Amino acid sequence: MTRQIAFNLFEMNCVGHISHGLWVHPENNRHRFNDLDFWVETAKLLEAGLFDSVFLADVIGTYDGYRGGPETALREAVQIPSNDPLLIVPAMAAATKHLGFAATFSTTYEPPFAFARRASTLDHLTKGRFGWNIVTSYLPNAARNFGLADEIEHDHRYAIADEYLEVLYKLWEGSWDDDAVIEDRERRVYTDPAKVRYINHRGPHFSVAGPHLSAPSLQRTPVLFQAGSSAAGKAFAARHAEGVFVGGRDAAAYRENVADLRRLAVANGRGAHHIKTFASAVVIVGRTSKDAQRKAEAYRRLSSAEGYLAHAGGGGIDLAAYRPDEVIDDILAREDRPGRDRQPSSRRHPAGTTVGEALERITRFDRGPFVAIGTPTEVTDEIERWVEGTDLDGFNLRQFLTPGTAEDFIELVVPELQKRGLYRRSYEESTLRERLFGPGATRLFDQHPGARYRGGANLGDDAAPVDATRVSAVVPGAAGTVPSATPSIAPTYA
Repeated sequence: MTRQIAFNLFEMNCVGHISHGLWVHPENNRHRFNDLDFWVETAKLLEAGLFDSVFLADVIGTYDGYRGGPETALREAVQIPSNDPLLIVPAMAAATKHLGFAATFSTTYEPPFAFARRASTLDHLTKGRFGWNIVTSYLPNAARNFGLADEIEHDHRYAIADEYLEVLYKLWEGSWDDDAVIEDRERRVYTDPAKVRYINHRGPHFSVAGPHLSAPSLQRTPVLFQAGSSAAGKAFAARHAEGVFVGGRDAAAYRENVADLRRLAVANGRGAHHIKTFASAVVIVGRTSKDAQRKAEAYRRLSSAEGYLAHAGGGGIDLAAYRPDEVIDDILAREDRPGRDRQPSSRRHPAGTTVGEALERITRFDRGPFVAIGTPTEVTDEIERWVEGTDLDGFNLRQFLTPGTAEDFIELVVPELQKRGLYRRSYEESTLRERLFGPGATRLFDQHPGARYRGGANLGDDAAPVDATRVSAVVPGAAGTVPSATPSIAPTYA
């Protein structure tokens, strides 16, 4: 192999992300997640280790499907308490120069206009190092938190997301020209009104006038990540995503899913490698095999089966409520209700899986399929074998200890990867998109659907430029006259 492998640290602004129970480990610092210093230290560590990015997961509901309530999730710290992932990005960016940041935000419950400004702000503050993980939110509790009786049906959520992205592309790519900001002190003109336009989007789910409130950032559109294994999720990724978190039961399934995504991307007019693919990685490394196994045994001993079951029951079925010999497919067919998203459970288990088999697999602390436990050489061998066998571009490193997991990887695995030419020795790119696609690739590829709105193209018949002639009448030094009187009451801003 000659191509370098990408690595992101899989994080969440909470105590217990996906390694349930390990917050009690004496070397774990997860309890410090409310402390901004915790995130600054994490960012500095990852930049020293030349990571691509820190990837921040999020949910906007609690896991209350297990045993009929949220008690287990609360007791076990299963992604609750948790904080907003977007708000810690600026502090981490201020402490680094190269590390990327990918944060999760849902398209289902909050309108696109406000998020467009948040994302542009973060891209400005990070100097083009921001990415967005697009999710549609599957927890029933999330729907109730935003005033709905139950979840919006799975494929309908993706239809909403499609229009959500259309609105955002119009704002990010089409509302402002690249040279709209002129900062002309002599003429007292900061932004040329003729180069900013309303988008006047009207669709089945959203009505947005614009213009976008933020001037164009380095990337304009943040790097777009997505994770979806359903037919609707794959179709969405093939249209929009630049980085996809792929799933599968084994390496063969990963290879098939990666190939399918690339095929679908080409069918959408994009390049096959305009999508980078990532897998979740369990890596436990020691200086010796015995040392690695010792660490793994400690994690196994402290992991919480109840925590894993609460997590698994959040968006599918409560496995603890059924006999071990019942087949999950039969349960889904018998008890499914319109509007409820059972797909996370049905995708998670092969056909014919019994409740008992699912329980055994779900409660494993080292659930794969990619698992590498051993010495630096053994771990790197497995990483290289998987990339060669699946055509993956990289991995999201799952944490067992913070900062121990990342420290071990940086100290022990990174040098072995570098020795084989599989990992960078320095940062050579400025923006997160360049990190994925190479120096100079700061903006969306021309074949991406968002690029079609550049310069105000394809905004529709209702889109219109700001009326420059009307504005120029009140600009000193511009054509027209200055008003003879100035209002005595200062304007207010909403």
